Amino acid sequence: MKQVLIEQYGTPWEVARCAEVADVGDPAADEVVFDVLAFPINPADMGFCRGSYRLKPPLPATPGAECVGRVTAVGAQVKHVKPADLVINLQRENWAQKRRVKGDDAIPLPAGIDLRQAAMVRINPPTAELMLSDFVPLKGGDWVIQNVANSAVGRLAIVLAHQRGLRTVNVVRRPELASELSRLGADLVVVDGDDLAVRVARETGDAPIRLGLEAIGGKATGRICDCVATDGTVVHYGSMSGQNPEVARNNFIYRGVKLTGFMLGRFLAKRNAQKIREIYADLARQVMDGKLHAPVIRSSRSRKHSPMPTKAGATARSWSAPTGRFRENTT
Repeated sequence: MKQVLIEQYGTPWEVARCAEVADVGDPAADEVVFDVLAFPINPADMGFCRGSYRLKPPLPATPGAECVGRVTAVGAQVKHVKPADLVINLQRENWAQKRRVKGDDAIPLPAGIDLRQAAMVRINPPTAELMLSDFVPLKGGDWVIQNVANSAVGRLAIVLAHQRGLRTVNVVRRPELASELSRLGADLVVVDGDDLAVRVARETGDAPIRLGLEAIGGKATGRICDCVATDGTVVHYGSMSGQNPEVARNNFIYRGVKLTGFMLGRFLAKRNAQKIREIYADLARQVMDGKLHAPVIRSSRSRKHSPMPTKAGATARSWSAPTGRFRENTT
């Protein structure tokens, strides 16, 4: 079978190669085997190849945080999926023709779902969903503020918040994004800057903002903290700047602002296997209904755009059976 390997860290398209490896074999009693149908190329995958990502397994290693596949075999103890079902995989190393994984890591998806969208369901949609649900009890009409609002997670947060009746302040770098994000359901789009808190207070009528979502780091984290209400919570889930958060201590000491972190795996681990499947089933239904959609960019541009923090979409690739070659998926 075919599998992408990197034997040293470096420029992704120079160090990644498609290799012939041993077949995954038959599943054990608690395992699932599936054919990989499509996978996205995410910024995290580029960082993995460069050696800058937090996970550094022994080399050679296989990239691939996400994929969608079709089940070919299941072990005797696995009851929630069967051969021919579509699944996503909660584990990594998905740039491969086949995978053999623990049964609980194979999450079923509805038949007929768009494969490119399905391949991108595992990380960004539940990230947006759980950040909106797990930190602050929010009710309709409450405000949420986020930066990197044009990112994949940012766009999903806009849509999911709008569905809940929440109002969003969306911080961007370019004013021309306002109309596009407004069509998704954004209530307010503002350009980042040193006076962000003043402008947000003016535009919201000094409404209390109890939750902030932050993915840049550095001084940008502090600006989001300045915007939230006393005793508000800011969730730091990424560092597009590569800098540690910088927050004025006044926010902590005098206003009681809480800065906390989010990593998807840590929050999924708080739930049992059935609850995790329910989360993904709901998100998959929304994809099927057209409520959630991730842009897909052409792979001819992936070298230039994949590492960029402002990328809102992803490049999708699929295996071309029976050749085992990669085929580009584009929109």
